[in-house]
Amino acid sequence: MNFEKNIKTIKNQSKQAQLVVVTKNQSLQNINNIYKIGERNFGENKVQDLLKKQQELPNDINWHMIGHLQTNKVKLITPFIHMIQSVDSLKLIKKINSCGEQDERIINCLIQIKIAEEDTKYGFSIKEAKEILTTDILSKYRYISVQGIMGMASFSTNTNQIKNEFKLMKQLFDACKNKYPILSMGMSNDYIIAYQAGSNMLRVGSAIFQKTY
Repeated sequence: MNFEKNIKTIKNQSKQAQLVVVTKNQSLQNINNIYKIGERNFGENKVQDLLKKQQELPNDINWHMIGHLQTNKVKLITPFIHMIQSVDSLKLIKKINSCGEQDERIINCLIQIKIAEEDTKYGFSIKEAKEILTTDILSKYRYISVQGIMGMASFSTNTNQIKNEFKLMKQLFDACKNKYPILSMGMSNDYIIAYQAGSNMLRVGSAIFQKTY
């Protein structure tokens, strides 16, 4: 499979965005092939899979936790994680801060925003997130460094709905972008729409690992 061709296509379509390669359900060999191309930012959805891959793959990979994170599993990833993109509650913020203190590491995080209609999606509401990001709520959590926001649009063929959801994210980002640099939105099915809406970090998996001929 020509992973390099797929990556070049994605990067040509989104020149100003950071690519995070999503490794969900991918073999160590496939991930290592992407690593050899030069990619260093990889994202995983599940802690168990993340731990296995982190142990087996090169140690200079920047691992991003992008799936829902249970508080009882935070301590397993804070010793090495590059960024937790799926911070979706104050309870989780407190736990990450506590584990970061124990590990003597400041943990990079993104605040996850719920913009999709599906009940299966997690995240703060726009109103909740704005309060967190524009007040001093985060100042007492010294072992967390919030770098921006992350969101997932509805899994839909309705392009206008996806555009509107990303627009909400961009408006929130613009309200606090002088303080936080990262707007992470866009996956394999909608990364072009997300990039056009202003995303500067894309989380793409299947569009990279699909077969090309």
